[in-house]
Amino acid sequence: MNLIKTLVAAGLVAAASTSAFAADITGAGATFPFPVYAKWADAYKKETGNSLNYQSIGSGGGIKQIQARTVTFGASDMPLKAERLEKDGLVQWPMVMGAIVPVVNLEGVNAGDLVFDGPTLAGIYLGKITKWDDPAIRKLNPKVNLPSAAIAVIRRSDGSGTTFNFTNYLSKVSPDWKSQVGEGTAVEWPVGVGAKGNEGVSANVGQTRNSIGYVEYAYAKQNKLTYAGMVNSAGKTVQPTVPAFQAAAANADWSKSPGYYVILTDQPGEASWPITAATFILMHKVPADKAASDEALKFFKWAFEKGGKMAEELDYIPMPASVVEQIEKTWSADIKS
Repeated sequence: MNLIKTLVAAGLVAAASTSAFAADITGAGATFPFPVYAKWADAYKKETGNSLNYQSIGSGGGIKQIQARTVTFGASDMPLKAERLEKDGLVQWPMVMGAIVPVVNLEGVNAGDLVFDGPTLAGIYLGKITKWDDPAIRKLNPKVNLPSAAIAVIRRSDGSGTTFNFTNYLSKVSPDWKSQVGEGTAVEWPVGVGAKGNEGVSANVGQTRNSIGYVEYAYAKQNKLTYAGMVNSAGKTVQPTVPAFQAAAANADWSKSPGYYVILTDQPGEASWPITAATFILMHKVPADKAASDEALKFFKWAFEKGGKMAEELDYIPMPASVVEQIEKTWSADIKS
């Protein structure tokens, strides 16, 4: 079943309107985990008969909707800090991990042929590196036939947790990026054409010659986009693979972080993928609709117990069993049913 058919079967829509679908559980937010949430929702409906209506609108929209209590849960790839959670009466936990990859549309260049390091990516998105045959790109790719063509920069236009993790990474590896742009779900981009969601960036890169963008890895695979390798913090060239994502994720210490606030970018280790990220769920401690809240928790428990293989098939990383046990204790302690 292709992605579009899966989304239709699951009752998920990548839009703000939900009137066309009846659903038992409502959520909104990050586009980063949309493919795996769609797959889980399809399987969950077949097993239980219960539907999940998840609006893939970006992390910024998901945070706003859960704060406004218009959905049962929000989803964000930018975790909220403990003081913000306390202020808004929210509980937060990581649901699954994945990775962000640079994707390009260059004639004659195949997936994995091209390599970037952090400073070069920052230079492109700062508008300082404007052509594909720039010396900085050629130095990293001496065997790749690079065109003397302008780089068409594609970036997110909406409030995005994918953007938060991407700009957080650039801020760690580029002093110029940190001082001139910084990090966030939305930033003042120096250059580029905006697109909505991982879906929009994928479509724009796929349709635009000589372009570059950044998307969650599942989107790169499903849309057959040309992804690039990266030079990590250890100076090693790595490709976007599950072992590379797992190597980065292995550094996380979830037990010591209030609200599970952990950022996985630029992790140490020779095998680590440098732009790895977790995606988070947000729910109210005192839900307005306790029955809907209970149904959502049943779905998340099912996903932890039965969704691991489905996540791996899309190259996401399931949460470790020890972390899941900790999360379920958080539910019992902090969410009123």
